[in-house]
Amino acid sequence: MIKRGEYLATAADCGACHTAPGGKAFAGGLPIPTPLGTIYSTNITPSADLGIGRYTEQDFSRALRRGVRRDGANLYPAMPYTSYAKFTEEDAHALYLYFTQAVTAVEQRPPPTRLPFPMNIRASMIAWNLLFLDSATFVPDPRQSPEWNRGAYLVQGAAHCGTCHTPRGFLMQEESSRALSGAQVGPWYAPNITSDPVSGIGSWTKDELVAYLRTGHLSGRAQAAGSMGEAVEDSFQHLAAADLDAIATYVRTVPAVRDPADGISRFSAGEMFSELAELRGRDGIRSDSDSDPSGAMLFQGNCASCHSAEGQGSKDGYYPSLFSNSATGANNAANLIATILYGVNRTTSDGQAFMPGFGGRSTDANALSDRHIVALGNYVLTHYGSAGTAITEQQVAEGRQGGPSSPLLAIVRGSMAAGAVVVFLGIAFFIARRRKVST
Repeated sequence: MIKRGEYLATAADCGACHTAPGGKAFAGGLPIPTPLGTIYSTNITPSADLGIGRYTEQDFSRALRRGVRRDGANLYPAMPYTSYAKFTEEDAHALYLYFTQAVTAVEQRPPPTRLPFPMNIRASMIAWNLLFLDSATFVPDPRQSPEWNRGAYLVQGAAHCGTCHTPRGFLMQEESSRALSGAQVGPWYAPNITSDPVSGIGSWTKDELVAYLRTGHLSGRAQAAGSMGEAVEDSFQHLAAADLDAIATYVRTVPAVRDPADGISRFSAGEMFSELAELRGRDGIRSDSDSDPSGAMLFQGNCASCHSAEGQGSKDGYYPSLFSNSATGANNAANLIATILYGVNRTTSDGQAFMPGFGGRSTDANALSDRHIVALGNYVLTHYGSAGTAITEQQVAEGRQGGPSSPLLAIVRGSMAAGAVVVFLGIAFFIARRRKVST
């Protein structure tokens, strides 16, 4: 049962959030940016004082599947308890045994989460859970095969695919009517993975989807980066072949959702192109100064050495083609911006996939300004991807800051202020009326 719990923890990718870069396993402290502020993951090692060492199995199950801590405080749904609610009693038991008996206790206190008012009132999650938490354990569909049901259990539960790939409503709840049809995740965009052949991955075969989950790479289709790159590296590549087959079987049956803006599949946009001949002999082909280089100059100076002068990538596929590529072919350019800013770095059994970022971090190869990224990104889109899509400096700035913010905080504060005014006016009217009656 402990080994089963370890496997389920891998399937659920617990380490991705509860292990900080360079930190000890499951000791927490990872900053998780959200549209409402930064949430720090907790210590889930069996430390008695700083982790979950005092949790009973009932306490653990309640936190895992209901989002309520041992002290009664509510968790935020950055912890995907809305998906983990699908866990069976037996699997929740296995996870408890693993975390309390096999994980090494770490005496480390992560930074506290301090969301802005009123999001810092955890009790507000009680109402949110009443509205949006489906606490029902997964029930197999007798009309479907055992493989399909296993895939549904993993996708809806442990793998929590909807946490990233399902769009969110006004109150940050998953919109089940558009399940897995794509959503913003920080600076990245988790794309449509429904069965639609244009907007989704309906054109993929089962074997192609399995290969992508195992390696994060599918030539002429997509390359995993950001959160998906982490999921491939830390979770999917370690799953049993039968479970990857089951996930692929289920995902390929998810109801199709078509984006009306999609004329062609994001996997088929663009073609080979080069302006190298026109640029030969010019000065400043690699310009990172305050001058005004063209997109073509920026491309040849920063991208062509790996992706080739015509954008076709390397012969061995290590450096992917820039056309027939989901990052450049999508109408939403968030992933292209994020890739330029943050690069790609994932390691699987196939080896490391690496691209340096250009956002100006200490590990980046060459710092590009927002204006330069706009010029470079629009050049790539025009010639290798979705030619009708354009990047703006505002989008690049949002990408640097961790993604778009949510208007929810301002709206909630405004509603609270308006409510306070209404209450004040009501009290004033009541007092004035009483005075009038008394005179």
